Amino acid sequence: MISINTNTASSAAAYNLGNTNVNLQKSLNRLSSGSRINSSADDAGGLAVSMKLSASIRRTEATQANVNNALSFLQTQDGVLKNADSIVSRVSELAALGTDVTKSTDDLALYQTEVTSLIAALGDMATEEFNGIPLLDASSLTVYTSQDAAQSVTITAADLASEVDLSSVDVSSNTGAQAAISTITAAIENLATLRATNGSEQSRLTFAADMLAVNKTNLEAANGRITDVDIASESANLARLSILQQAGTAMLAQANQSSQSLLRLLV
Repeated sequence: MISINTNTASSAAAYNLGNTNVNLQKSLNRLSSGSRINSSADDAGGLAVSMKLSASIRRTEATQANVNNALSFLQTQDGVLKNADSIVSRVSELAALGTDVTKSTDDLALYQTEVTSLIAALGDMATEEFNGIPLLDASSLTVYTSQDAAQSVTITAADLASEVDLSSVDVSSNTGAQAAISTITAAIENLATLRATNGSEQSRLTFAADMLAVNKTNLEAANGRITDVDIASESANLARLSILQQAGTAMLAQANQSSQSLLRLLV
């Protein structure tokens, strides 16, 4: 049948050209954005998974920051404890000097003056803070080490004021200095325990930070496999669609011209 009102070939060519243009636009969007999924219509299921992975990545990054801040807290705390150790060691030295029977009362009084000053400095250390959080009091802290808050590490309370209490130390006499040595020795042992605990918690948080970094890398890789465009494959697809577009345009023009032959039948 030969018809003027209906040009099936032209309609089919226009339809195919339209589909090619749509796919060509998608290919251009993918290559220009670097993402395989630019709208929910591209891959609804993949987009849903990607959104969950992206949220996990953001939570992992936030958790990393929290763990690193906790590490900074412990490092600052250990710095204070290290200075406290220097003070207690000096008080221990003064107590030992105070047991010297050749020292006069005035000599011992000078030792006691320094001891009193050092104990005051130790008391000041007990009030140190990190961003408004006490470094050395009776409160423990919980640090979450996984992005879903299912895992945590507890920073043990480090109460310097009670664990290292030298308020009773008096080296103004030989007997007082001798009695003070046992008190100071106990304080040194407690201080050593505080620093050892601090070190173990730093080690635990360091491993937690490393694990978070590994998890973040793996999550990003998984998300990339879903959303990232394969440049080589998509470039080949773009070339194919470009050729189809040119061919489709030519065929549509040819189909439109075919109706011109009907004029010969009318002349």
